Parts: sequence; C-alpha cells; structure tokens
Amino acid sequence: MTDAIQHRRRFLLAAAGTAGALLTTQAAANTGAASAASAGAAGVTGATSAHAAAARTGRNKPLAPPTRPTAPLPLLPVQQVQTDTLDIGYHEAGPADGRPLILLHGFPYDIHSYAEVAPMLAKQGYRVLVPYLRGHGTTRFLDDATPRAGQQAAIGQDLIDFMDALHIPEAVLAGYDWGGRAACVMAALKPSRVVGLVSVNSYLIQDIAKAALPAPAKVEAGFWYQFYFLTERGRAGLTANRDDIARIMWEGNSPSWHFDGPTFLRTAQAFQNPDYVDVVIHSYRHRLGHADGFPDYAAQEAKLAALPAIRVPTITMDGIDDGVIAATDGSASAARFSGTRKHLRIPGAGHNLPQEAPQAFADAVAELARTGKWRT
Repeated sequence: MTDAIQHRRRFLLAAAGTAGALLTTQAAANTGAASAASAGAAGVTGATSAHAAAARTGRNKPLAPPTRPTAPLPLLPVQQVQTDTLDIGYHEAGPADGRPLILLHGFPYDIHSYAEVAPMLAKQGYRVLVPYLRGHGTTRFLDDATPRAGQQAAIGQDLIDFMDALHIPEAVLAGYDWGGRAACVMAALKPSRVVGLVSVNSYLIQDIAKAALPAPAKVEAGFWYQFYFLTERGRAGLTANRDDIARIMWEGNSPSWHFDGPTFLRTAQAFQNPDYVDVVIHSYRHRLGHADGFPDYAAQEAKLAALPAIRVPTITMDGIDDGVIAATDGSASAARFSGTRKHLRIPGAGHNLPQEAPQAFADAVAELARTGKWRT
C-alpha cells in the first residue's frame, strides 16, 4: 500500500468521525480537505502552496492527514431576499443606513472570501452586503422550470435584481472572478446605479465571439477545468468530485496562499447547492461558445457582445501571485474604462484576492466609497 493511500485513509477516517469538521492546522496548511460528500472519491494530489513552480511541473505531494482536531470556523450569518427569479442568501454587516457596498465572490468560492473584508468596511460605517451567487450557498431558484443559466448576463441581472429587492438605488460594487464579472456587467449596463467599481483582473465582460481563439499555451493549461466542463465526463466529474475539483483550483489559482482545512471546508458547504453543477456547466459552455444563451438574457447579451466601456470610477487589481490570470500593468484593458481608473498590483496575493489580501481590497473599496459621487 502506498504512502499516499495510507495518508488518504487516515484523513477520511478523521473527517468522518467529526462530521467533516476535523481540519488541518497550519502544519498542514494549503492542503485543504475533502468534505464528507466527496470522502469516497479517490485521493487527489495537488500543488503545495509553497512554490508555484511545483504546481506547474506536477511535482505534487500526497495529502497529509489532519494532525489534531480543531473546531470549524464560524459561518457568516445569512438572511434571504426574493427577486422574481431567486431567493438570494446574503450576509449583511454594518449600519442599515450606511452607504451600501456589495461584495461579490467567484467560482469555486463563496461569501467567506469576504470574512475579513466585510467587518473592516462595516467598522467604517458602511452597509456591507455579500450575496451568494446563483448555484451557491443558500441562493435558490423559485421555479423548478427556470433554466439554470450561468451566462454573464444572468449573473449581472441577478445583481440588479438583488439591489431592487433591497431597495438600493446605487452602490459601490466589488468582486473577483464570477463576482467581478457580474459587477462589470452591471457597471456597463446600469452605470447610473454604480458609484464605483473594484474589479480583480480588470475588464471581465466576455468576448464570446472570439471564444475559439486560443490563448498562450501556459494560460490554456490553467483553464483545464473549463475544457473539462465542456464534456459530459466533466459534468459527471463535477457532480461527484466538486470539493476535490475546487481544492485543486484553489491551489492552482493561488499557489502562495496558505489556506487550511477549516477555511476550505467552510466554503465547500456552498457547493452542495442543488443547482451548483447545472449553473457552473452552463457558465463555461456558454462562454466558450458550446451552449446557447437563454432567451430571457438575449437583449443583455447583445449589448455585452459590443464590449461596452465602463465609465464609472474604477480600481482594478491584480494579485502578483495569481496562478490562473497573470498580473499585468493594466494597459491592455485601459480602453475598456472610459472613466477614471487606477490599477493596482498586489504582492503576495493570488486569484482570490479579497481573502488573500483583505486590507488592500478593503482599502480600494473604501476609497471609491469616500470619493464617489453619491446621488441618493
């Protein structure tokens, strides 16, 4: 029996004995842990957090078992609000009459990307709202017949609907990955309701007409999951191994982030949403031109196809250690921002920038909130 299998068996026994909440400490940092839902899956090796080079060359180590039990991290409290389409779960912090800031998570992550950012901003007197995206956490579709769309116009419309349901006329929007895309979509389509925008990896509206054009090979390698999800094998894999896929992505996306088991398991609960697989699969198939969009979003997608410029005040950010989208100086996307725009490069941070560099992210959001032209 190999050491890797022995390690894996010890890990599974410990996890099962504590309902999936036994977690690694810093000594086992950055290994993550599979949840009970994926405990029967084969062991998955991943890159250690210490060196991005090891991740690229495939010199992976077997998962280490937990060294001692620890209590699970506290969950952010969540409340619900209904739109015409969704019952959206969201965390709220800060005074109810504060200037609203909406923080949006990516895939495969959840609202706990902002577990440190939200209280930082709430302490400054802002009303901070952190919704679960469709297909994640406690967000649910109201009608079983509603298509489980994951296309960019859908997540952008969800954000508009979320603000309408809470009677929020305008807000500062901030996000990364899917959340950054939703914020960019709203900033482009509804600029009168956006006081400012913080977007990790700059302009995130997808140019679907050019989806078939290849990126450099090194970039394509980081997008392995996107191509995997184009296949039915990928759908079955995401269904069966959603936690393992997410953990491998975390390690590749943020090779210098020393996340631990409690951190991963807290977020992995969000992947048990019944619509998670359908929404994720449609998202990647649509963006790569392998699935049609749904009629309800046709008008928005037509506008987005023109790659409209974002004219609201914007701060864009890149994590220098981003393992999937390389940090830039921002010049390549400059033409997509017709308003004031500042670009920041954040050392020591990867793709999940608000969780890896919370102070830098909170500072950027607060800057726009302070200097923005609030109309209401």
